[in-house]
Amino acid sequence: MPEEMQRNLALELVRVTEAAALAAGLWLGRGDKNRADGAAVEAMRHALSRIDMDGVVVIGEGEKDQAPMLFIGEEIGNRRPPKVDIAVDPIDGTRLLALGMPGAVAVVALAARGTMYSAPIGVFYMEKIAVGRTAKGAIDINASVAENISAVSKAPGREEGNITVMVLDRPRHEQLIKEIRATNARVRLIPDGDVAAAIAAADPNTSVDMLMGTGGAPEAVVAACALKALGGDLQCKLYFRDVAEFRGAVKQGVDPDQVLTIDDLVSSDDTYFAATGITDGELLRGVRYGSGQAITESVVMRAKSGTIRYIRAFHHGEKLSNIIDM
Repeated sequence: MPEEMQRNLALELVRVTEAAALAAGLWLGRGDKNRADGAAVEAMRHALSRIDMDGVVVIGEGEKDQAPMLFIGEEIGNRRPPKVDIAVDPIDGTRLLALGMPGAVAVVALAARGTMYSAPIGVFYMEKIAVGRTAKGAIDINASVAENISAVSKAPGREEGNITVMVLDRPRHEQLIKEIRATNARVRLIPDGDVAAAIAAADPNTSVDMLMGTGGAPEAVVAACALKALGGDLQCKLYFRDVAEFRGAVKQGVDPDQVLTIDDLVSSDDTYFAATGITDGELLRGVRYGSGQAITESVVMRAKSGTIRYIRAFHHGEKLSNIIDM
């Protein structure tokens, strides 16, 4: 690891997600996900610009949903060392926030320059399996649903099928859900937010044991940074919605059948991840606004040390006003 990456950036990053969550939380239930996302993006960009780092956004906003951007290739920080890749999701679950539903979080991940995977241009989704430490090495995305559930349930010594599998509630997952239920495993459906879902699958403090299904490709890279710190595992394959996406990827020299491991998604062993709750969820409580103050709950992780910190922060006065007025 380069000497310049020795500085612990974890607590600096959590200030970034706190700022984004505080700005976004004001839009809870107002039905305008783009304005909520815009507020979170601006707060996150401002907070990132103040960190001593030479950063480039590798996983950014806007290309898929035409949302406000922290765009891919944007330079972030004050141009001092270390040189880093940055992955951002100012609101993982914009629709959840807009509708006042649980599970929205602000997320940022960081690793040494050149270590984060970038999906082929025009490919937005991946098939995913994510698990925690006890099932690390037990998953195989090319195996059947039944085989994976059997392996994951047996890894910690449980009865076969005695696990809970989290799945995005999408029409494309109808067959997957049937196959999971056929093993007697429990299915927990979520409307959005597969970064938080992948982390929930790896966090021993949740009731979730596994994530399966197809979700965002950028979100897989963000989740990989967190799962490295949690000691979990993740496998992915590119998912093509149509022939045009498939052919476009092949023209770029991509192997459409490649299995992407957690180390393919982020090759660095010193990753950082921070998330702050915007609305209440499995992992974190959402922002609480009071008279002249707000309370946030965050998690910050570093893979090198394996340290996971949960932070409850009180924000008040002029500093709070500066954040939410951006």
